[in-house]
Amino acid sequence: MAGRLANKVAIVTGAGSIGPGWGNGKAVAALYAREGAKVIAVDINRTAAEETAGIIEGEGGEVSVFEANVADGSQVSALIDHTIETFGRIDVLHNNVGIIEVGGPVEIEEDGWDRVIDVNVKSIFLTCKYALPHMEAQGRGAIVNVSSIASIRYTGYPSVSYNTSKGAINQLTQNIAVQYAPKQIRANCVLPGLMNTPMIHASVKGAYDDDVEQMVRARDAICPMGHMGDAWDVAHASLFLASDEAKYITGHMLVVDGGITCKIG
Repeated sequence: MAGRLANKVAIVTGAGSIGPGWGNGKAVAALYAREGAKVIAVDINRTAAEETAGIIEGEGGEVSVFEANVADGSQVSALIDHTIETFGRIDVLHNNVGIIEVGGPVEIEEDGWDRVIDVNVKSIFLTCKYALPHMEAQGRGAIVNVSSIASIRYTGYPSVSYNTSKGAINQLTQNIAVQYAPKQIRANCVLPGLMNTPMIHASVKGAYDDDVEQMVRARDAICPMGHMGDAWDVAHASLFLASDEAKYITGHMLVVDGGITCKIG
């Protein structure tokens, strides 16, 4: 089923990877390109985005790199202008940027709360704010926002700002889905569970005795399927929601977690 995004233009935020291997955004950008999309690879770390772009170009895909802090309105506006100037339209907006801070309301600081909400929620508000008018003018579009099972479940440790931000993403998505359904613009969420990506390897410091292998074993054991998912599981779910195969699906929260949310505890 090659070419599921043929002749479409896709913005992927968080398209770089925090470390070696495949992060969610990197895998999504590569898969969208493999399926025929022209990709705008966006990241606050230009070098990381350029690595992703190099993979896409090496496979014969079409890509443009854009460095931006997507929690800043002026930079997001410039991103959308760049996309229109480069490829002429926006068919898919994929929001993958996200950070986490561990702690409850007493432990985390006010500026930490603000940063998580800005990066995780405000960024999606801004990309949608500036991309939606172009989608509306085209008469169609698809938005895919990466949320988390932490938006619907307590995941075993306090991360009040992160969980709150992901719950907000769900409702932001559903509000857009209903408002823009008559305009043939769809908005959906992917809710990953425990994923083995560079992000969790970068976050192991101070936990699991700084032992990555111990961390992977412990997280694998929690998963009903016996192992964590990976970035490609998120990418393939995202591809489905971005493609015309999901043309009558909007406002949906697609859980990709190997069955964790089916468990009581």
